[in-house]
Amino acid sequence: MTSLTTTTGPTGDGPPVVNEVAGVPGGIGAEARAARADALDAWLRGIFPAREGIALIAVGGLGRRQCAPHGDLDLLLLHAGVPGTDELAASLWYPIWDAGLRLDHSVRTVAEALSVAQDDVKVALGLLDARHVAGDPVLADQLVRTAADHWRRTAVRQLPRLREITSARWEAHGELAFLLEGDLKEAAGGLRDVGLLRAIATAGVTDALRPAVHAAHRRLLDTRDALHQQVGRRVDRLVAQERDGVAKLLGLDDGDALLRRVAGDARTVSHALDDAWRAADRLRAGRHRGAAGRPLRRPVARDVVEQDGELVLARTAIGARPDPSLSLRVAAAAATTRLPIARATCEWLAAYCPPLPAPWPPAARAALITLLGAGPGLVPAWETCDRYGLIDGWLPEWTRLRSLPQHNPVHRFTLDRHLVQAAYEASRHTRDVDRPDLLLLGAFLHDIGKGLPGDHSTVGAPLAEAVAARIGLPDDEVALIGRLVRLHLLLPDVATRRDLSDPKTVAGVAERVGDTTTLDLLHGLVRADAAATGPAAWSEWKGRLIAELVARVRTALDTGVVPAPPAPDPALVAGPLPVVHLGEDRVSVAAADRRGLLATVAGCLALHRLEVISADAATVDGRALVQCRVQPRYGLAPDPIALSADLRRAVSGDVSVTQRLRGRALAARGQGAAPRVVWHREAATDAVLLELRAADAAGLLYRVTCALDEAGAQVRAARISTLGGDVVDAFYLVGGWPPDADRARVEAAVLAAV
Repeated sequence: MTSLTTTTGPTGDGPPVVNEVAGVPGGIGAEARAARADALDAWLRGIFPAREGIALIAVGGLGRRQCAPHGDLDLLLLHAGVPGTDELAASLWYPIWDAGLRLDHSVRTVAEALSVAQDDVKVALGLLDARHVAGDPVLADQLVRTAADHWRRTAVRQLPRLREITSARWEAHGELAFLLEGDLKEAAGGLRDVGLLRAIATAGVTDALRPAVHAAHRRLLDTRDALHQQVGRRVDRLVAQERDGVAKLLGLDDGDALLRRVAGDARTVSHALDDAWRAADRLRAGRHRGAAGRPLRRPVARDVVEQDGELVLARTAIGARPDPSLSLRVAAAAATTRLPIARATCEWLAAYCPPLPAPWPPAARAALITLLGAGPGLVPAWETCDRYGLIDGWLPEWTRLRSLPQHNPVHRFTLDRHLVQAAYEASRHTRDVDRPDLLLLGAFLHDIGKGLPGDHSTVGAPLAEAVAARIGLPDDEVALIGRLVRLHLLLPDVATRRDLSDPKTVAGVAERVGDTTTLDLLHGLVRADAAATGPAAWSEWKGRLIAELVARVRTALDTGVVPAPPAPDPALVAGPLPVVHLGEDRVSVAAADRRGLLATVAGCLALHRLEVISADAATVDGRALVQCRVQPRYGLAPDPIALSADLRRAVSGDVSVTQRLRGRALAARGQGAAPRVVWHREAATDAVLLELRAADAAGLLYRVTCALDEAGAQVRAARISTLGGDVVDAFYLVGGWPPDADRARVEAAVLAAV
């Protein structure tokens, strides 16, 4: 709701038109929200043109008396068929618009409102919040009572449609508990879902609004109030740049504390809604009932049976001393059958299941691997167990990992969900490796070191080894888990930042990996990690580069011989110059040998909006060969005829093309933090490696290669790795380790070009 202390016309440049409402309070909390509702009620009554048979009804936040600082108004003008209703409505709506308020409005009779609610379940839900503001109270009461009664009579029939709409919303907005920038209203577990719980409770399906849900709801409302106050307008997405300010308004330490609180509240709401949906399903279908009306019980695993669509404990499992592995076995059964665990069963397990010994018994270890490898059933089963504190009993480390934010634009999930998602993604690759159990466990533990000082791969390796030892793996497998965690970034880093044709690159990876079993596990882990991170973490070209690196390293491990670099395309080393070949994702050029050819090709590709992923330059029999892997910068491939013509002219020294390249590239300089240059002395067989870390920008490769050429450095190969808005570009410079003065001069030239 726009602040009403300075109320102006729609454009904000007119005189005050509703001074009566000046002073509507801001603030955070239930009292502030109610005070805003009271002030708005009073103002609306003041502008309401009273007439018999007409009432003004508030729905939405105003109907619930939960007005956000910058929310909108949802109003229904209810009438009993009196004439002149349209004119009366206009006389009411226009002052609201003139006050700068956002308005969602309708004009209906009681019968019309109920008819729309019959056809539109969202309207039916909205009427449950209906509240009389002004006008005929008897007419308003008739709608409120009738709408609630209509919902109670039809809810069981309407809930399946409501569930479809809700699932589509969740698909669009994700899960608030695990998102770094979630929508407080629309995401799963957000404020919209609390409205669903209220509707289900009103229908008498189940007691959906327990004290924990009420408390979570209040905190989510407070967070939205603070977000509106921080930004100064209506916004429901908790974006990164506003988190610290919102946290301060709420009296929290920082944005991370805020994210963790929001995650906990969203989980509370989501779990309550899951329970409510299941209660509605049982009420609607009455499934699995026997002749005597009692639920049928069907065994699904040892000590676990299905009853009424949920998993419960077999009677024989509840003894004087339950098996310590029982909670894990129930979780594994839930994940594999994709059936929920009954709330009473979770509560019993949390209260009576004894702690696991160290090392774990084989049954517990097998259940954990089954759980991690269950595929789509893993995430909901894990969340249910986490809700009741079972995970902390299995893994004490989980308390630190739960809801931990990952401050990286590539990541879409909090750390705990990322680890569980990585295990789920790894289950897609278990048939590609010799030890699927270690792949699942390695994927689940690969980022366990995050949130602690130091490199998370190095810090996480001993932590993962401790977990592996506790669950009962033998020493050699414990060491392998530690190696997977320590090396889980090796393949993508090398594949995207190093020259794969360089024997030293392949030999270095082979030495660190050690054997083909580990290599295959790392390859599966890389793919699972990327899929669990988000769409920006993977692409077809990255997959091809990693697969190429894996193939070369496998050959080296199998034969002891590093594969020779691939021979150049025969078409490039024969025939008249220049030669230009365009492939699906490759551009190859052969021209008379001269300095600056790589820069010219890179600039021409930038001119045609192609991103260079890798570039190789070589000289064969006096010919300069440049081969690039490319992808369209904006998703649209360039005109191949125009690109080929420009490349031929540019490598032949056409000055007009060069001028176009410079003008276009220099106009596209990047923004961001200060760039940095890092030198690597022993990373290549016959070159020195210069690594540039900078903000991404069109034409960056062209500018840097021009600067290197002007500084007298010859580039043999370049590898471009983009992560979010940053790049790590590696340039192989021909020759030995340059003197300090030459390194400083080259570095200065590169930084000036960036």
